[in-house]
Amino acid sequence: MCALDHRGSLQKMLEGVLGRAPVYQDMVDFKLDMCRALSSQSSAMLLDPLFGAAQSIASGLLSSHSGLVVSLEETGYEGDAAARISRELANWSAAKVRRMGADGAKLLLYYRPGVDVAAVQLDLVRKLAADCDAQDLVFVVEPVGYAIGDEASTGRYSTVKPDVVIQTAKDISPLGIDVLKAEFPADLKVEKDEGRMLEFCKRLDGNSEVPWIILSAGVDFSSFQREVEIASKAGASGFLAGRALWQEATSMKTREQRVEFFHTTVVERLRVISALADAYGTPWFERVGAPSIVEGWEAGY
Repeated sequence: MCALDHRGSLQKMLEGVLGRAPVYQDMVDFKLDMCRALSSQSSAMLLDPLFGAAQSIASGLLSSHSGLVVSLEETGYEGDAAARISRELANWSAAKVRRMGADGAKLLLYYRPGVDVAAVQLDLVRKLAADCDAQDLVFVVEPVGYAIGDEASTGRYSTVKPDVVIQTAKDISPLGIDVLKAEFPADLKVEKDEGRMLEFCKRLDGNSEVPWIILSAGVDFSSFQREVEIASKAGASGFLAGRALWQEATSMKTREQRVEFFHTTVVERLRVISALADAYGTPWFERVGAPSIVEGWEAGY
């Protein structure tokens, strides 16, 4: 799946090439150009309600073979950097996501196991899981860990990241979610042992009660390609990739260059990592024990 629900981060990236703050149509055009190139190549597109989801539907750009997942959260967080609280987007809801015809909803959740606000964050997951269940929406949760104390300044967060990611899966996956969009449980800039990375991913797999997929977190494409292969071999059911696929497009001077990049380089990147997921990944329906569609299936649906 392809992630293009970025708001504040994308605005900052585009500001550099535009030489000004991007306006509404700048954001919409970027997302429409990408949807035009990638929707038919993806099993789903993740879009935001402000600049992408309705605009892509209205423009007729979403392939009938591709699902639509729409984000629920407000960009950023409340609280200080060591106690981050995620917020629901104002005037938005799972009911509205269903009404627009989407297949799923996504929550980006800042989460650090053991901190004081962890319980508040878990309550938000439970609440939105119930909302999505009532609307028969797939609920994807994307927990993002963060450093506390001196972990950032000393570089120590890289050493604790595997445990943070794995414990996060254990805390969040039982709360009624459908798919865990997980961080790769290692920092490739620090961890060089592929065997250890595979073991971390296997631990993540063992601690997730639901199918899990890998997010790209803005790493370069070659690093993400490696992460997808390792995670898939450990039990992941695919990926939901954002900036690793398309981030160079934000520095291109013309829209024509950007469109060409989407239709060539980004499509090829998607093909490469999709092949890895297909070759090594665990199908979600095997993970959840979904029944085959046979005679009489409707009775138990």
